Amino acid sequence: MIARRPRERGVTIEDVARAAGVSRQTISNALNAPHRLKAETLERVSAVIEELGYRPDQSARSLKSGTRRIIAYPTPVDDPANPNPLMGGFLEAVVAASGEAGYRILLVRPRPGQSQEQALDELIAARTVDGFLLSDILRDDSRVAHLTSTGFPFAAFGRTLPDQPQSWVDVDSVQAVIDLVGLLAARGHRRVAFLASTSGQPWMDDRRDGFLAGVRRHGLAGQVYSVPGDDPGEIVTATRDLLAGRNRPTAIVAGGDWLALGVYTAARAHGLEIGKDLAVAAFDDLPITAFLQPALTTVRLPLRRIAEALISRLLQIIEDGVTPQAGLMLPGELVIRPSLGP
Repeated sequence: MIARRPRERGVTIEDVARAAGVSRQTISNALNAPHRLKAETLERVSAVIEELGYRPDQSARSLKSGTRRIIAYPTPVDDPANPNPLMGGFLEAVVAASGEAGYRILLVRPRPGQSQEQALDELIAARTVDGFLLSDILRDDSRVAHLTSTGFPFAAFGRTLPDQPQSWVDVDSVQAVIDLVGLLAARGHRRVAFLASTSGQPWMDDRRDGFLAGVRRHGLAGQVYSVPGDDPGEIVTATRDLLAGRNRPTAIVAGGDWLALGVYTAARAHGLEIGKDLAVAAFDDLPITAFLQPALTTVRLPLRRIAEALISRLLQIIEDGVTPQAGLMLPGELVIRPSLGP
């Protein structure tokens, strides 16, 4: 056991290397690029750094490396009175992953009258950040196209086009919904429906495509029912129309958990019991889904794995100058609850 010293300037990186029995470069990697070290080495070195109270001179490190050790995250616009808990969880995971790598997250948003591209250029010109982390990626995302043209490091939660840097991480929504449909088919459902939002989001399109693929694979009678916008009243009305027919579906897959809330309300208005008369599944695993009666079967996004992979890929570009040649697709996590029924 190494005696703990007071945190003082006298502790050098060489002191830490000697105490840990490793090279100076290994200590540098633990501080600047922990992804390069084996887990057991990083744990041992980190313990020695903490016990000796070693704290590197951040300004000196920045001058030497040419980096600020800051990653900018252009935050999606949200409603403070009704915040998106999914993106809140993503931000928490990103802050944790970047902090473990020795980087800080800077939240940014364009000023009034300023375009997304102008906001990015302002940070690049000021040499304020080392790279960007993007989310809510659209099919033809102007931010991705702009950063690709500048050559500035970025990583994206969501797929970029084939001619753009493949520094992206995404969730395999198609396969996740195929698996959901498979669960319904195994429970004997033959008439199933998919409730989608017509917001034009690529992830909603992927979930719809997964539903259709699952229907074809299992030989089910399936239909896609679209809701214009995210208004709760419209969601309930659309779902009531869906359930009013004689050949109503016995199971509904909602493209998002918020859509499933409307399904619950509409089903009860028709006197249907979720999990008995109607099976319901959705996507995202928002916190409220575990408290519904019955609790909702859904697909959980592996936010910590996504964040860690994004930060790792971004640091490969920033520190090593290596852009990944292919994106990384991660599986969604099925959370099976009573809404599917027995």
